Amino acid sequence: MHPPRGRAAYWPAPPQCLLLLDLDNTVVSRESAVARWAQDFVLEHSLDTSAVAWLITIDNDGLTPRERFFAEVRNHFSLKPTPEELHRAYQDRYPRHMHCCPEFLDHLANLRTRGWKIGVVTNGLTRTQGAVLKHTGLIQYLDGWCISEAEGVRKPDAELFARTATRCGRDISDGGWMIGDSIEADIGGAKKAGLHTIWIRRGRTWPKYLPTPDHTVDDVTEALEHLTRAHTESGTRSR
Repeated sequence: MHPPRGRAAYWPAPPQCLLLLDLDNTVVSRESAVARWAQDFVLEHSLDTSAVAWLITIDNDGLTPRERFFAEVRNHFSLKPTPEELHRAYQDRYPRHMHCCPEFLDHLANLRTRGWKIGVVTNGLTRTQGAVLKHTGLIQYLDGWCISEAEGVRKPDAELFARTATRCGRDISDGGWMIGDSIEADIGGAKKAGLHTIWIRRGRTWPKYLPTPDHTVDDVTEALEHLTRAHTESGTRSR
């Protein structure tokens, strides 16, 4: 098969060209967004600047359930608003601190022109994660997505990966790739679902007692560069 003369070379993607992405601290820097939100929160409530570090610590990289987090915040600072009111304000403002790197979005667009189907599979609240997808502009680069609260199932359950693949028009049994930063939820879950994996290390070392991911990188742009190179080399060999 040869591309038509006068046009850029285009090689159709095989069925397994499915790419699933984690959201927080993979596609977007949740760590940076929480720090910016904490600074705004401290200013809004006239707290000491040392409260920023406390908020980030209690957040525990998003692992503290939001109900408990805002109950602790209210009690610690003796705030007037209820935990529910604080949470609603957070859901309105936090997504505005999320941004996607333009280079990353360019890579997504490039993969889609090559025939890849791209989806997001994320744990979290529907309102918050949905707002992040829209605010960052990421939603226009996706073929489908699943948010755990809306689906009633969380990573690392393989079912969430399978549903996302279906939303993207692919069958999970045909394989594909998953990029994420969570050892258990993203890499472990994707392996159970039969996907290849790329781990965002975030300065960490992979545990020696676990099966290793297929590839390890420092950020999601590097991961997409790896997939683009691999796909290009595969297309070259198949000519």
